[in-house]
Amino acid sequence: MTLFDASFAPESAAETPLAARMRPRTLEEFVGQSELLGPGRALRRAIEQDAAPSMILWGPPGSGKTSLAEIIARSSGAHFEKLSAVSAGVADLRRAVREAQARRRAGKRTVLFVDEIHRFNKAQQDAILPYVEDGTVTFIGATTENPSFEVISALLSRARVFVLQPLSDQEVESVVDRAIADPERGLGAISLRLDDAARRILVGLANGDARAALNALEFAAASAPEADGTRVIDAPVIREAMQRRRTGYDKAGDAHYDTISAFIKSVRASDPDASVYWLARMIDGGEDPLFIARRLVILASEDVGLADSNGLVVAVAAQQAVHFVGMPEGFFALAHATLYLANAPKSNSVGRAYGAAMADVNETRNDPVPLHLRNAPTHLMRELGYGRDYHYAHDDYDVTQANLPDNLRGRRYYEPGTRGAEKVAARNERAE
Repeated sequence: MTLFDASFAPESAAETPLAARMRPRTLEEFVGQSELLGPGRALRRAIEQDAAPSMILWGPPGSGKTSLAEIIARSSGAHFEKLSAVSAGVADLRRAVREAQARRRAGKRTVLFVDEIHRFNKAQQDAILPYVEDGTVTFIGATTENPSFEVISALLSRARVFVLQPLSDQEVESVVDRAIADPERGLGAISLRLDDAARRILVGLANGDARAALNALEFAAASAPEADGTRVIDAPVIREAMQRRRTGYDKAGDAHYDTISAFIKSVRASDPDASVYWLARMIDGGEDPLFIARRLVILASEDVGLADSNGLVVAVAAQQAVHFVGMPEGFFALAHATLYLANAPKSNSVGRAYGAAMADVNETRNDPVPLHLRNAPTHLMRELGYGRDYHYAHDDYDVTQANLPDNLRGRRYYEPGTRGAEKVAARNERAE
């Protein structure tokens, strides 16, 4: 500990935040992640047998990544070296490795825990590789971002990826109850009562994040009014402490892509309830409203298409309305377009027709434009046959006129759908 650290170290455990004090110290105390740590699971057996590999823990905030890393180090008797990729650099990694090498010579192992590993650049991640490979350290990285995109492949190949899930409401509730009851590390030394309504709100707004729940509980306990010597945490107190639901939405992360995917697929499936729900999730998460509007414009042609061409009109109008009005009122236009498209008949004939045409563009000879379809602005061009025998459709509607190059004559790209307005086109085509 440096002089700076000593100067600002808490004088007592009570000055440490409740969430830090209540960190589980053993697998028995650990709450959640039964798919990884339940009886008989491979990771649990590896920890109990002191054979935990280097790993990357991928999961949302408050799911137990840091706590699990500490438990692994404690159960093996290893030194726990923690670095944050937000502030640490290559020099810090080299210092940690030197100290780990010295411990190794003395017969003690080191668990090197790098929090938010996704914030390390390629060079910093490369710096860890040799020491993971030769066993100088057991590496544990923690990330809220998809390791497939944020962690270099060489490091991924040397570490197992374990996916942690958000805690269930019941699991968050058990963490809260333990903190209220524990007189040593928790709030059990004071007379505290959390009423049922406040408990439901706290657990619901935590959104699976144990840390968020404990932070709000600690603030509520400190600010709760007393009645007959007991601090009572009711619904208004917990709402003020929590402020709003902790959202897991990240405009640059997996949640962005997963949520917009759910939104698009719900509209495509003609499910207006799911569509407007995912829209609300994106708006609540701070998504760019014009990004949503762009997706609606694409949806209008890709999935509604000619079954209801007004869908494109509504989607473009929504984009213009959001741009003109701004947020928060812009949600009306976005919800309007979302519900219109979700309820509209669906056809993907536009995309299929274009895709089939583009395939021929890419895979067949690009023959010249047929002479009768060419522009003929000069005498020479007319002498060469440009525009000759062209049938002006308004005067001489001739469906037999060839409008494709000779090598593609008779090729069909557009197949009318069977819903909405396209039913008429399909019926007329069959009649002909």
